Amino acid sequence: MVGKSVIPALVVLLAACSGAEPRVPDAGARSATAGSGSPAAASAPACAVTGKLIPSCGAWWGIAPEIFTGARLEEALHSAESRMGATADLVHVYHRGKELFPTEQEIRLARDPARPRLLLINWKPSLGHTWAEIAEGAIDARIDRLAHHLRRTFPEEFFLTIHHEPENDVDTAAASGMGADDYAAMFRHVVLRLRDRGVKNAVTVMTYMGAPNWASKPWFEELYPGDDVVDWVAMDPYADSRVHDFGSLVNKTREDFDEWPGFYRWMQWRFPGKPVMVAEWGVFERADDPAFKRAFFESVRSQVRRYPQIKALVYFDSPSAPRGDTRFDTDPTADRAFTELARDQHFRATRVPRP
Repeated sequence: MVGKSVIPALVVLLAACSGAEPRVPDAGARSATAGSGSPAAASAPACAVTGKLIPSCGAWWGIAPEIFTGARLEEALHSAESRMGATADLVHVYHRGKELFPTEQEIRLARDPARPRLLLINWKPSLGHTWAEIAEGAIDARIDRLAHHLRRTFPEEFFLTIHHEPENDVDTAAASGMGADDYAAMFRHVVLRLRDRGVKNAVTVMTYMGAPNWASKPWFEELYPGDDVVDWVAMDPYADSRVHDFGSLVNKTREDFDEWPGFYRWMQWRFPGKPVMVAEWGVFERADDPAFKRAFFESVRSQVRRYPQIKALVYFDSPSAPRGDTRFDTDPTADRAFTELARDQHFRATRVPRP
């Protein structure tokens, strides 16, 4: 929980540094020029991608395509890219339990010679064991099998988030094995065991829900597994009735949790040197405001540069998300606004490196 004594200092600090870019490490940077070939572009330094997949210019544009439609991943992605009139840098996929990843489909998309893509792989290691049991080694054989698969099939860097959005799974009962500290121990154990088994290409992501009510819990800070096992931090905010534009999406606040400054502000303060990912975001239909999606997508385009620590934006595209329809093209004007956003130079400045 962010206590009352911390908030005033946090607000002052953020007011002083809110326009500053996070430091991007130089080590391992790979050229990913996106210039037009003009003399000015030729003389400008090339945009680069670090070994932790941080783009030095702009941000990655990503999508979880046509979720809950039953479409195969390749078909869903190609359809979504056609619908939005732009290609994705990053593809968000979901796996559970014993499933091995990346799959053949995912590898084909990552290695597409015409348009390589980064994978954001979302893995819940077990639905039958508690976090404490996983941390104590209950699924080590599963982790080792996955490590062998990764070493054998996929040497490229990819994003890996482990049991995303843990907040609503926390059980504070004694000996539940599902406390916030158990989550942190589980995340650490999985990452360190994968690394010990030779998986060096997983860029790890800690993904929070991004909701003020969970951030106000006394155990909230205990979820974090540690800087040594977390490369990026992420949030999964959705445009519900309390949200009116991009700024209020990434910095959601609520009157009944008045100590909470908003997730982006908190991440700036808590993780000043780490890139931020909006790993899921979506805009629901509003019966009383049919133009809301269009206006919201326009706000993203006009405001996203105010949040320079955000280095990836990944849309959740689904006709039946848990709280509504997040398809970006339910209205022709929304579709055009989303296409303009997807094509914005902020998301086209750095190219995905070829494998």
